[in-house]
Amino acid sequence: MIARCWMLVVIALTAALASPVLAQTAVWNGEIVERDPAWYATAEARAIADSVVAHQSPEGGWPKNTSLAVPPDVVPVDERSKNTFDNDGTTLPMAFLARVIAAGQRPADRAAFDRGLDYTLAAQSPSGGWPQFYPLRPGYYTHITYNDDAMVRIMVLLDEIADGSGPYGFVDADRRARAGAAVARGVQTILATQVRQNGVLTVWCAQHDENTLEPAWARAFEPPSLSGSESVGITRFLMSIPDPSPAVIAAVEGAIGWFRASAIHGIRLQPVTAPDGEPDLQVVADPQAPPLWARFYDLETNRPIFLGRDSVVHYELSQIERERRMGYRYYGDRPAALLRDDYPAWRRRIGLS
Repeated sequence: MIARCWMLVVIALTAALASPVLAQTAVWNGEIVERDPAWYATAEARAIADSVVAHQSPEGGWPKNTSLAVPPDVVPVDERSKNTFDNDGTTLPMAFLARVIAAGQRPADRAAFDRGLDYTLAAQSPSGGWPQFYPLRPGYYTHITYNDDAMVRIMVLLDEIADGSGPYGFVDADRRARAGAAVARGVQTILATQVRQNGVLTVWCAQHDENTLEPAWARAFEPPSLSGSESVGITRFLMSIPDPSPAVIAAVEGAIGWFRASAIHGIRLQPVTAPDGEPDLQVVADPQAPPLWARFYDLETNRPIFLGRDSVVHYELSQIERERRMGYRYYGDRPAALLRDDYPAWRRRIGLS
């Protein structure tokens, strides 16, 4: 993963040397939608928009792991990465184009955005979730994809479009209404997929079967489980609903209760050098360490679980292969800010405290 990202950076920067307009913004990431609104009217921003439009697929989506700031004839798109919502695919280019359009509309930008929005709406499954790729590809890619916040990013985008907030005031009334309906269906899917243990609401798996709504497998090391990471983004989205229903409030409270009960105290991750001289990672005792959460918890026992590429369940990080220990985030602290800041603020906002 790290090597691939660096390769993309090097390719993008090399291509940018031939274009002074793109030289400062050749690396494509989330910062591209966080600039001063005036910047989106500049020649630099419009040159990037031209590149983004050129990267759009015939179906209306965009690729992942690709610098969209560099034209596709300079940085070819890997066919395996096309038409996806994974890793900011499709949602980030739409958000960027919206800001350029709001700063001064151009027909090609507006047409590309509308096609992207139509594509995103068409990708919603009959059960109300979104897959990782659309058109659908065989395998786990068809599942409802909470993994890496893919579905949450879609719903945040569609919610802003439906509201006409920020740079999305240009979107026509019909598409705004369709976006709002899609968000409403997505919320019902979130509520329906929240895992219950003996009738008690907990959190979500990183992916759920699009037909049964049950927790599902993704890659060999991503089992049906309770997610201590993706569930944070889902909970935070539910907290953003202006006038939450009793069902939404119950979902948030259930998730918060699970996060509190599932916090892991007294350990920290320690980078080390293995006997062969290669970097490794160890879990060490530390009574003063802030809490951590595992990426995966057993669906019934809530015990943290760790799987390598052989899909065998282990209960210690040290028991899986080093390549996975170093190449995947099995522990994290995402719930900490949710519990400390977002949850108390949410309760105050809706009058619960």
